[in-house]
Amino acid sequence: MVSISGEFVDRCVVVLGGTAGIGLAAARRFREEGAKLAVTGRNMDALRDVAEDLDALAIRSDIADPQQSAGAMAEIEETLGGIDVLFVNAGVGGFAPVEQVTEEFWDQIHDVNLRGAFFAIQRALPLMRDGGGIVITGSIGSLAAVPGNVVYAAAKAGLRAMARILAKELLPRRIRVNMVSPGPTDTEIFKRDATPEIIAEMKAMMAGVVPIGRMGSSEELAEAVLFLASARASFINGVDLFVDGGCIELR
Repeated sequence: MVSISGEFVDRCVVVLGGTAGIGLAAARRFREEGAKLAVTGRNMDALRDVAEDLDALAIRSDIADPQQSAGAMAEIEETLGGIDVLFVNAGVGGFAPVEQVTEEFWDQIHDVNLRGAFFAIQRALPLMRDGGGIVITGSIGSLAAVPGNVVYAAAKAGLRAMARILAKELLPRRIRVNMVSPGPTDTEIFKRDATPEIIAEMKAMMAGVVPIGRMGSSEELAEAVLFLASARASFINGVDLFVDGGCIELR
């Protein structure tokens, strides 16, 4: 691939959850900038495509299982060495009103979005080079009080708190930790098992709540991720950057 600016040439970038949507868009951009790339995911067909298209180390790993995360880190260390940038993007969504939330549903969401993310970062830290960067995908749902979103919002709010504490604890190693929190974004996740008519209705509904008047794109979110991971953001640490067309900022 042709590097645009070469900002990440020979730097090892790991994208956890990088086979679709924001993760894949960010992986593409990191590769364009010259990074040595490792991507994790659960879908083997998608991982094979990423390995071929982006010349990446593609590892099947479910972030909900800390042992699989540990195995992925061992493979990354053996193949690529240390990590300069870790992008923690793997996540799942789900809506349920308070009365219908079950323990199983709560655990399903939190095992991936909060517990799994924390232990994946913990497993990655011995590989992180001093002066590196961690970027985590959050959500405006951590602040927006959306009915039916209590389980997901609680997980993302916990993730936000975790990121801020990590940002302080890792200061001696000069590892910056920041979040990117998307607003309504046009990714595949909300299109699964939906008809074209339902997809169109959902897109119109979500665009209607964004002050800018449209949904964001995975590519727009990826640019925010690369910025926070880059030397251009060398004085930015512990922030939650809302990339949401003004949803939070203009309320």
